[in-house]
Amino acid sequence: MATERRNRDDKIAGAGDPPPPRPAGRPQHQPQRGPPPPPRSKFEPVDREKTCPLLLRVFTQKGGHHTKEDFAIRGKEPKDEVQIYTWKDATLGELTDLVKEVHPEARKREAKLSFAFVYPDRNGIFTVRQVGMTYANANKRNLDETKALAELNFQIGDYLDVAIL
Repeated sequence: MATERRNRDDKIAGAGDPPPPRPAGRPQHQPQRGPPPPPRSKFEPVDREKTCPLLLRVFTQKGGHHTKEDFAIRGKEPKDEVQIYTWKDATLGELTDLVKEVHPEARKREAKLSFAFVYPDRNGIFTVRQVGMTYANANKRNLDETKALAELNFQIGDYLDVAIL
């Protein structure tokens, strides 16, 4: 009788192997301590030595962003345009420095620069979408300065509108 029971138990045990014994002590998955790790980047950095730059049309205005109506007619965009050759991994901080070189208002100590992408929607009507803000003063830093165009879903052909506040 005992032999029958052992054979039957061996068959059952062999059919679905028992889980391995759990180690004593701490559980295997530990909750993470401290701040969460920075999010993984959605884009690959560009090799600027081997990759051709793109033309970025930048429109600047003191006091606020241009309206979508300012871009409605192709060829009649606002006149305050700066053309910059750059790459999709360019950060808003880099673009801030470039705008400061050509626009005196952006060099003021208290100046803030607000960035927006201007692009046509599915119906061909231009949309102005704010994507970040930086400070002209090098002592004031914020997280937006490290954001790259690619991270902000920039598409080649989009305009960049910069409001100097």
